[in-house]
Amino acid sequence: MQKITPFLWFDGQAEEAVGFYLSVFKDSRILSTARYPEDGPGQAGTVMTIAFELNGERFVALNGGPGFPFTNAVSLVVNCESQEEIDYYWEKLAADGGERLECGWLKDKFGFPWQITPSRLWDWLQDTDPAQVKRVTGAVWQMEKLDLAELERAAVGG
Repeated sequence: MQKITPFLWFDGQAEEAVGFYLSVFKDSRILSTARYPEDGPGQAGTVMTIAFELNGERFVALNGGPGFPFTNAVSLVVNCESQEEIDYYWEKLAADGGERLECGWLKDKFGFPWQITPSRLWDWLQDTDPAQVKRVTGAVWQMEKLDLAELERAAVGG
C-alpha cells in the first residue's frame, strides 16, 4: 500500500470526477467504493468515498459537501515526455468547462488544479547556471500551455 494517499474532497461529484480521470489516464482503475450508511452525514446509499489509481498512483475521492472547494494551494503535476503528451493532458483535463491558466496550470471541470509540464522542466529550473534558470523561468511565465520546443530553446540560450 502507498504510504501517503491524496484525498480529494468533492461536493457530490466524486463518482463523476473519478470516471473523468479514469478516461484521461489510461492505466487507471477503481479500487473500491464506500457508500454512506443510513445514519451517516450523507444521503444513505450514495457514494461516500472512491479509492482509485491513476497510472499506478492511489487517490481517494470523497463526497464531502460544499465546505472545502479546491484551490491552487494543492495541485497535481503531470510530468510529460513529449509535446504530444503535454497537448493530450492539457486538452483532456481542461475539456468541458475547465479553465486554462498560465505557466502550464489548468483547472479541470470540477475545479481541481493540475500542472501539465515537461519532465525536463525540473532539471532546467534546478540547473547551476543562473542564466539558464532565468531564461527558462521567463519563458514559462509567458505561456499558458507549455511549449517544450520553446523551453528547450530557452534552456540552451537560443
